[in-house]
Amino acid sequence: MDWKVFLTIFGTVFLAELGDKTQLATVLFATRESLHPFVVFLAASAALIAASAIGVAAGSFIADQVDTKVLSYIAGAGFVIIGAWTIWNAS
Repeated sequence: MDWKVFLTIFGTVFLAELGDKTQLATVLFATRESLHPFVVFLAASAALIAASAIGVAAGSFIADQVDTKVLSYIAGAGFVIIGAWTIWNAS
């Protein structure tokens, strides 16, 4: 295993997940007295693993169909568009 790649992916996904709606929903579930925190942790972890598996499978499939350089441009443009839309709506 290439630990540099592992740590890069881990760090990127970890930072992207901090403070997003997934984490906020998990925090809200953990505040319920009727739910054990460990159950919340296991369920949220399983959901993130499932979502990541779908992302990896989709990415692998798409990478077989489209050049990865083109995918990088599309992803970058998508982030720029989402950022611009977010700034526009914040005004």
